[in-house]
Amino acid sequence: MVMESSSAASGGSTRREATRQKLYEAAVTLIAEQGFSATTVDEIAERAGVAKGTVYYNFASKSVLFEELLRHGVGLLAASLKEAAERTDREGGSKVDALDAMIRAGLGFIAAYPSFTQLYVAELWRTNRAWQSTLMVVRQDVVAVVEGVLRDGVAGGEFSDEIDIQLTAAALVGMVLVAALDWQSFQPERSLDDVHSALSRLLQGRVSGRG
Repeated sequence: MVMESSSAASGGSTRREATRQKLYEAAVTLIAEQGFSATTVDEIAERAGVAKGTVYYNFASKSVLFEELLRHGVGLLAASLKEAAERTDREGGSKVDALDAMIRAGLGFIAAYPSFTQLYVAELWRTNRAWQSTLMVVRQDVVAVVEGVLRDGVAGGEFSDEIDIQLTAAALVGMVLVAALDWQSFQPERSLDDVHSALSRLLQGRVSGRG
């Protein structure tokens, strides 16, 4: 599945954006299959159906391509979480409802892009990568969306003011990532609705205190 941005999905992408989409898709698939070091620019170009020079026209190096892939993919995840929270707010839902909607959106993203998610989680635990600082920035972009909902919930009296907002947000994001990867790898027979229901019950009990 192509990792489309909102502009691409609406049909307003430029030719260069379309080419970058092909390169992202080729890179994430190959790197998931054989690792970053073993993947060559020639293989990425061949998988994408473009000339090798096209890769270097769009990205200075394989490392830059991978760094931009991380930015692009995590940016889409953050946007999907934010959209879910904003939609819940427009519909008059509570902050727990917003968190629940974000869990579902996160699961949906991971189901759509399992190879990217595996790479992202793996890279979070590596050190001395050229793109480590970028990875930390984009990680915080995702966590910050959840932090905002938690902060609003505390301000509105829906959540206890004893909640550690930063740690709770990171824990919720981590819960979705790990549970979704476990689902995809070891319990693929389960539906998204089923997995969402299980995490929703956990959310209700751990965050809101409701049974």
